[in-house]
Amino acid sequence: MRFKFYVAMMAAVCAAQAWAANEPYAGAIVRKESGITPKADFRPGNMTDIMPSLQKSDEEQEIYFSADELETDEANGLIVAKGNVVVERGKMVLDADRLWYNQKRDVIVAEGNVVLTEEDGSVLYTDEIELSQKMKRAFVNKVKVILRDESRIWADTFVKKPSDNKQMRNASYTACDMCQGKSPLWQIDARKVNYDAKGQNINYNDAVVRIKNVPVFYLPFLSHPSPEVKRRSGLLMTSMGSSSYLGQYLQPTYFWNVSDQTDVILSPYFSTDRDIVLGGQYRQYFYNGHISASGTYLDDKGGDYRKMNYRQFNRPEHRGNLFLDARYELNDYWVANLDYNYVSDVFYLKDMSLAGRDDAWLTSKLSFERFEGRDYATIEGYHYQLTSYNLKARNSAEYDNRMKDLPTVAPFMEYENISTPNPYGAYFKTNVSAASVYRESDEESQRVSMINSWELPYTSDYGEQYKIAASLKSDLYYVGDYMYNRDDTYDGTLARVFPQVGVEWRLPFVRATEDSRQIIEPVIVAVMAPELDNTPEKIPDADSADAEFDDANILSLDRYAGYDRNDDGSRVSYGLNWSSYGDIMGRTSAFIAQSYQISDESSFMRAVNEEDKFSDYVGRIDAAPNKYLDLNYRFRLDKTDYELKYSELGARVGTGILSFYTSYIYLQPNQNSYYTTDERKELYFSVSSKLTKDWSLGIYDRIDLTDGGGELEHGGHLTYEDECLRLSFTAKKYNYDNPTMDDDYEIGLTFFFKTLGGFGSN
Repeated sequence: MRFKFYVAMMAAVCAAQAWAANEPYAGAIVRKESGITPKADFRPGNMTDIMPSLQKSDEEQEIYFSADELETDEANGLIVAKGNVVVERGKMVLDADRLWYNQKRDVIVAEGNVVLTEEDGSVLYTDEIELSQKMKRAFVNKVKVILRDESRIWADTFVKKPSDNKQMRNASYTACDMCQGKSPLWQIDARKVNYDAKGQNINYNDAVVRIKNVPVFYLPFLSHPSPEVKRRSGLLMTSMGSSSYLGQYLQPTYFWNVSDQTDVILSPYFSTDRDIVLGGQYRQYFYNGHISASGTYLDDKGGDYRKMNYRQFNRPEHRGNLFLDARYELNDYWVANLDYNYVSDVFYLKDMSLAGRDDAWLTSKLSFERFEGRDYATIEGYHYQLTSYNLKARNSAEYDNRMKDLPTVAPFMEYENISTPNPYGAYFKTNVSAASVYRESDEESQRVSMINSWELPYTSDYGEQYKIAASLKSDLYYVGDYMYNRDDTYDGTLARVFPQVGVEWRLPFVRATEDSRQIIEPVIVAVMAPELDNTPEKIPDADSADAEFDDANILSLDRYAGYDRNDDGSRVSYGLNWSSYGDIMGRTSAFIAQSYQISDESSFMRAVNEEDKFSDYVGRIDAAPNKYLDLNYRFRLDKTDYELKYSELGARVGTGILSFYTSYIYLQPNQNSYYTTDERKELYFSVSSKLTKDWSLGIYDRIDLTDGGGELEHGGHLTYEDECLRLSFTAKKYNYDNPTMDDDYEIGLTFFFKTLGGFGSN
């Protein structure tokens, strides 16, 4: 919390008062009527016979005291300690050269290199501290405090009053490092600082913000809650920025503390081009869960939007979004989760630069999950919203058709049980799944599936690793108004049974030296399954349409992601793993594999455009030979001419001083999947540099390399950040094929003081 240093210093002085009032000395006693005792080391003990007014209660912490010398003047009621005076109470420690206690006037004075270390870790430095009125009043001149977070405060005077209110005059605060003879990067000076103990507020008069000792901002009055206040309603950091849609905008944020478990954050936008955009967040925490909802709303009158027909692009007048996340633990086994996402139109998240603006889908989900031992069960429901603004602008009719084809899944149920392995390591696995899928086009389907499987892992005496698996899948479907071909629908009930048997074999070869270790591991997976027709003209594909043949699933028993399609036919997959660890190659690995289809037909191979018995080659390379290079590459090569069908690269080269990052993705056009996809060639490139200890620079560019493509997005940032200040300037520009997105831009500036807050753009 802001200005915590004031209260920390005040608490430290109060702790010193409590020590002086109740339990300051302890040690072996050397008493004289006058004069100075010989140099002595006083150990923990009871000092109430010398200072009866400081007798502590039984419930208070023990006080430990030591000093080089002790004088007592009973006639004048004066006690003096000299030389390395140390007082400890819990985690609080007071160090001084000398200490006086006047019993008649009830005044305690410690002076000479006074250092008070508080329980929270803050440290107070002064030459003299005076406590009086039974330690309810304190006075300090020329005080300096280093807080636990390394921020600093200094003041000319500090007074604690009997009401527990505290006052400082000519005070300064900074979170920056202090160099002798140099001003901190920033500091706040105030003529007077008051701490209101009852109201738990800290009030400032004539506050001035200085940058390198140059005054840049003045406030005649400033007030905020004291650090002991954990939650209180009030203004938070204000954001500001500029975008092509909103124009210039200001976003103040107000925190409303409804209760200790509930709060509301109000964060409207005040913009030059779109007037007021309402925004906020609601959060509530329960003993067994939480709920969080955030959203915005805009009454958009449209008008001249970059001199184009605004309504041409189907932006409604009433626009907004709602994101809701909730979780509740019903009991020791069941957990309920809700993730609801809604947006009024496909352009809104992009226009407002909100989370999810680049997503093609918004998914809402309600689920009830059960966890118990080796059992898992879930009941779920899904709803989808298409938010591809490029598709909407490029082909509105296709967008509408896909919206009608979006499924609503309710309920989706699944149960899984894994048995305890027997003495040989074999175990059984049972999976039961059911789903009901509905579409706006009146198509519906209900499915119940059960998969019973058995697995046995085994390692031979020669190091060969085997895994034997067998499974039996049973499905029952009801389908209504399913249109596979135009003007041809199907209604009815059907069942199918699908068995599979698979064997996996691995044999790792290891070569070890003093500097490295290399492993070569051939892998063979054989799968036997009947050639059963998936009857696509009768069973709709709701969960297996996105079929991909890659390095992640080539060795799997079932390469489909869902239940609606069976990976039929027998095949053999074979590959080679290689990895190296050590000083020579660092951490580097590679994998390449191919599959041979024994059966004449396979629905999976047709889905991924594989017509030959031999599949394409798939593989990956992960290389981190040293701290200057980190590379990940995945690929798919044509089996005949080795042409790339899929390529994905991510690489980072360099150090903090200068670092380069690039990513590249290439996808061939696909016309056989549930949703056809165009060719995709996209390159992302960025450069970042640590110019100095405090300054950093970064720029990036995202390019569409297909015919007719071009730059999609580019931008950068310039940032200054040290121990007490962060200043960042960011700029972005978008160039999408959606005409309403051309020349979109965002500009942001963030200025943040450590421990105090600041302002900036999102």
